[in-house]
Amino acid sequence: MRGLTDAETPGGGAARAAFTAVAVLVALGLFASACATGGTGARDEGPAHADSVAGAAVAPTPTATAAIGQADAVRLVKDDPTVSTDVKRALKPCVADEYPVDVSYGELTGGPADDVVVNVLTCGDAVGVGSYVYRDVRGRYENVFRTEEPPVYAEIDRGDLVVTKQVYERGDPVSSPSGENVITYRWSSGRFTEEYRTHNDYSSAVGGDPKTGTGG
Repeated sequence: MRGLTDAETPGGGAARAAFTAVAVLVALGLFASACATGGTGARDEGPAHADSVAGAAVAPTPTATAAIGQADAVRLVKDDPTVSTDVKRALKPCVADEYPVDVSYGELTGGPADDVVVNVLTCGDAVGVGSYVYRDVRGRYENVFRTEEPPVYAEIDRGDLVVTKQVYERGDPVSSPSGENVITYRWSSGRFTEEYRTHNDYSSAVGGDPKTGTGG
């Protein structure tokens, strides 16, 4: 049975015209909606849901280089319950608001952000009185290493923690130690373990550099 033509259907031409007008309006509405979302309609729903999930997750912790400055390092040490009272008491500005701290950053523990090494020194002769390592643990820096046997200084060397402890004999001035012990630590099983150590004797025949043991 063939369908009726517009001419055969009562009001057929008007109905078809009305249907066409509605279809055009619907198409225009869908096009405008797609443009407003900056995409292609239904395909944009996937990324939109993904953004919502990402927003609910914890934001990544900034690297220590961006998050930790000298003032932040001072606050870390002063708020650290494992740091001795003597070191905290000695940690005062030398000039204006400049504190005697050296701060370095690098990967030591394989955490989500750079680890922070803080050395606390004396103002007058820059003798190290305490060395500390802070690791990012769930967005907070926690102390994972400390040594407070002056003179001491900690550094990052190719992924290892290297601690230098100067050795004094009776009668040695503060500026001229007799030697040094260099201890290398490596992060393993959630803690720093000693890998090896070396001892260097400084020459007494020339002026020794307290850090390198070489003449100046």
